Amino acid sequence: MNRPAARRTVDAIWRIEAPKLIAALTRMVRDVELAEDLAQDAMVVALERWPETGIPNNPGAWLMTVAKRRAIDWIRRNRQRDDKYAELARVSELISDDDMDKALDGEVGDDLLRLVFMTCHPALSREARVALTLRLLCGLTTEEIARSFLTSEPTVAQRIVRAKKTLNAERSSFEMPSGAALAERLSAVLEVVYLMFNEGYAATSGEHWVRPLLCQEALRLGRILAELAPREPEVHGLVALMEIQASRLRTRVGDQGEPILLLDQDRAQWDRLLIRRGLAALERCRKLGCPLGPYALQAAIAACHAEASTSEETNWIRIAALYEALSRQAPSPIVELNRAVAVAMAFGPAYGLQIVDEIAGLSALENYHLLPSVRGELLRKLGRYEEARLEFERAAAMTRNVREQELLRARAAECETRSSD
Repeated sequence: MNRPAARRTVDAIWRIEAPKLIAALTRMVRDVELAEDLAQDAMVVALERWPETGIPNNPGAWLMTVAKRRAIDWIRRNRQRDDKYAELARVSELISDDDMDKALDGEVGDDLLRLVFMTCHPALSREARVALTLRLLCGLTTEEIARSFLTSEPTVAQRIVRAKKTLNAERSSFEMPSGAALAERLSAVLEVVYLMFNEGYAATSGEHWVRPLLCQEALRLGRILAELAPREPEVHGLVALMEIQASRLRTRVGDQGEPILLLDQDRAQWDRLLIRRGLAALERCRKLGCPLGPYALQAAIAACHAEASTSEETNWIRIAALYEALSRQAPSPIVELNRAVAVAMAFGPAYGLQIVDEIAGLSALENYHLLPSVRGELLRKLGRYEEARLEFERAAAMTRNVREQELLRARAAECETRSSD
């Protein structure tokens, strides 16, 4: 294997395995910044060796073994003798003879959930928590996070560096919190778990439209949280939302990896088990007797799609009303953009376009590719094909996801053909 091909392969494997590596290493060295450095060291070793030896049968297990050995080497070098022996005794089982077997079986315990709670330390701002989570758990680069944040790359890089230093200064525990400490961090944890799910559901960049393994991991963490906090309605709301959205994953891409949008998906192929689990989680949320929160409202919207056997049977009026309720609870330009789509489906594209035009000048949406994408779709439905073409081309230039670029350019080409007829 040549080095460029090895680099592409290692990058792909890194996106999948990095969160597990960093979580396991953080448990060993109790320093999230050092853990990330050690994980990246393992990736460098892979880049050096794999072009000559080939890709191992289980590259994740190989990387985990190399990274743990690096961690133990660091402990040996940097601890005083007495502390060193105590620490080596504590972690010795992590590099035992059956270490590879455990890695092959996918045994990571709940280290990822511990890492989420750690990165949601109250000393961190919301922006810092989100940026650090996208970096550590989703494997995004600072450039990709900046695009997600609609902000500059240096700003994101500074947030991540400061967040790591703050965690070290606070001596943030890698243990699962309980009681008041768990409640204090829960809303932040829910937010980052959903961010993790969303990055899997609609990848920010790269050559794949979805990253199913990331969705599965976020859903697993959500289910654990529901057991830890069974009386918290928004936990069940988030689980319901992820279950229902995950039911569509297999229909979101075609045979060649091309995106398939919601209205074009074969609903007969949606995973009915996940839908039933999602509806049950939403019912558990409702039975707790509290008004529906933002996650539960989004789950109720997802349920409207799941309960309709065809796109034509979807209750768009109810969806528009739910988005209206969501915009009051969690106002944001992105919620308004989604509401515009629902209003357009319920009452006609002209009404949706009016909402889009009202928010089009907001600075928060300046680099958000879905704004021109939605506007282009509404203009297309109104027969304003030349304007729609320009919007689709603008959206394609803004997104970093290759598959999404292809979809938007195809839409632009279709509008060009229609406008010339």
